[in-house]
Amino acid sequence: ESRIPAPTTAETRAVLKEAISVMHRWGLTGMHDAGASRGLIDLYEDMAKTKELNLRLYVMISDDSAAINHYMQIGPRSALYDGQLWVRAIKLYADGAMGSRGAALLEPYSDDPNNTGLLLSAPAHIREVAERGLKAGFQVNTHAIGDRGNRVVLDAYEQALKSLPTADHRFRVEHAQTLHYDDLPRFAQLGVIPSMQASHQTSDMYWIGKRLGPTRVLGAYAWRSLINSGVVIPNGSDFPVEQVNPLISFHASIARQDANDWPAGGWLPEQRMTREEALRSMTIWPAYSAFQEKDMGSLTPGKLADFVILDQDIMRVPAELVLKTNVIATYVGGKAVYEKSSTP
Repeated sequence: ESRIPAPTTAETRAVLKEAISVMHRWGLTGMHDAGASRGLIDLYEDMAKTKELNLRLYVMISDDSAAINHYMQIGPRSALYDGQLWVRAIKLYADGAMGSRGAALLEPYSDDPNNTGLLLSAPAHIREVAERGLKAGFQVNTHAIGDRGNRVVLDAYEQALKSLPTADHRFRVEHAQTLHYDDLPRFAQLGVIPSMQASHQTSDMYWIGKRLGPTRVLGAYAWRSLINSGVVIPNGSDFPVEQVNPLISFHASIARQDANDWPAGGWLPEQRMTREEALRSMTIWPAYSAFQEKDMGSLTPGKLADFVILDQDIMRVPAELVLKTNVIATYVGGKAVYEKSSTP
């Protein structure tokens, strides 16, 4: 990779336009970019000026001190260029991933007893950025997968909020995949949003039990427990880690099964969402988690006309048919950005 020249701005622009086209074909009208550099944000802004985004793009500034300083001097900005671009959030990283045993755990991995994972950021750094975010009006969203990683983030947020009490901060934890029982109610207590990706559950369920053991695994992908505690869960795909198709996460939310309807009855089925919750988790709850609920997230008079037409009703068909649904058309701002060809 060291021999591959960095892409030019023109090449990156062309790739972005193609990526947006692919997203439209899968029925996506917006996305949250969980960590963008200043150069990429500049390119987003340039494309928004020329109306090349055709997307509601909620951008999180990557954890780079120079970039954070730059955007904090400008201040949070919302609905730029006819509602195409938001730059009002910062992305931090608490720990690694579960698959590589890099997620930070409170106790050793069940299949690697000398390893508890690793922290990628010092707790003091998360607290410092959180306090700066509260002062400047920026949302702070921190990647955390293991139970220790999640606790570190919740502790840092709690300390920041004690120093600077803020009623509607909407700080987020990105992934919140494995939680200790004691930490489940803290999201609601602190007003922190667990931003989760249901498709991770159906990708990880084959081996996650070996990593965590039979007791700790009960706190993995605990959507029902979190919703019951009083929080909303914005749901996504985490592409390109997972596939783009949002119906994969919808199906996982209601069935906790893979595309082959395995396992029978679902994996830890007591943590499933209802269909109503699954739909909200991909529409109004993500809008709320990005301070956009007054402008999008539901088909309501006065909101932006962003909507998708499907060839069957995912709220009624059997769960095993959800992934056979096709997108007929995608509209952003009342304008068709994708229409399925009628030719076979």
